[in-house]
Amino acid sequence: MAELTNRQKSRRQALQALAAAAAGVSLNSSLVGQAVGQAPTPPIPVQAINHITLAVSDPAASVQWYQGLFGLPIAARQNETTVLRVGEGPQFIAIGGNPSDTPRITHYCLAVDGFDHERIVQTLTEHGVAATGQSEALQSRVRMRGPEFGGAEGGTPELYFRDINGIEVQIQDSAYCGGSGLLGEVCLETPEPAPTDGHIRLREFNHLTLFVESQLESVGFYRRLFGLNIDTYQGGMPILRVGALREFLALAQVPPLAGRIHHASLNVDDFDVDRIFSILEDYGLTILGESGSANGPLQAYVTMRMPDRGGAPGGTPEVYFTDPDGILLQLQDQRYCGGAGYFGEECGTVENPTGRNV
Repeated sequence: MAELTNRQKSRRQALQALAAAAAGVSLNSSLVGQAVGQAPTPPIPVQAINHITLAVSDPAASVQWYQGLFGLPIAARQNETTVLRVGEGPQFIAIGGNPSDTPRITHYCLAVDGFDHERIVQTLTEHGVAATGQSEALQSRVRMRGPEFGGAEGGTPELYFRDINGIEVQIQDSAYCGGSGLLGEVCLETPEPAPTDGHIRLREFNHLTLFVESQLESVGFYRRLFGLNIDTYQGGMPILRVGALREFLALAQVPPLAGRIHHASLNVDDFDVDRIFSILEDYGLTILGESGSANGPLQAYVTMRMPDRGGAPGGTPEVYFTDPDGILLQLQDQRYCGGAGYFGEECGTVENPTGRNV
């Protein structure tokens, strides 16, 4: 037999650990509630989604495009990387400063209270994520971001690891805004305003949809490490609540495309499909209407999530669009929690999830 790669070895070891930790716990194809009882206090209790970072083909053009549409101010700069504040902060969208031939959401960040990178690295190690300083599945690294990259004099520690699917995740303090200071919490006192007020006001991050190889293994990983319990379903897709509000991770089982962040969703005021389409069309996007997906940059469409996928009887509208590089984003009402109801606002609990496919 050919020698296993490091990633295969790490994955095999993780699966063995998962099997031991989850003894007797299983999820069937519809992920019904056997394995989703309330977890004990997790090793790393996360509070919120903090940010996403985009790799784009033309950083200056993308900054201009996002500021023009959303009016996002610049909260900080990390050398050539631009930190665009979302809502009142500290959440943000970072636009990488180097042109990329593979535009995408490179990683997402989860926030914790009382961030201590050494303690978290040790905790990750104890749960099968090795502190190798490399960027491979189930490995972690710490970057000390110095003043030349907008960090603290002695370096702002930034912790990254890759999950069981190879998706890169960053962990930072709840005050992290992408700036300087030991916790990255010192941003511009007066953010640099966008050239215009923008056309759509973003309030906060709502969710991220991850493509995973196995929902069972991924749910177990995130639940045991971070305490992310399932409180609703979209058909067979589990919704893992992040923190105490309405943010979540959605885990879509798509083995051929596993290991990627499919899209990020943000909340807006006055969610109305026709209004949003009108704004996006005026901004130069092609409106596809009710469609299954976009097939290129600068397109927008809506899908109606029906009851078989946990939506409202007449459908829960979900608006998607692609940026100039074809990166997919979603916009939803501030009440959206991934559940039923016209605004997707009716979510369940761990004990009584709604919208699951049974």
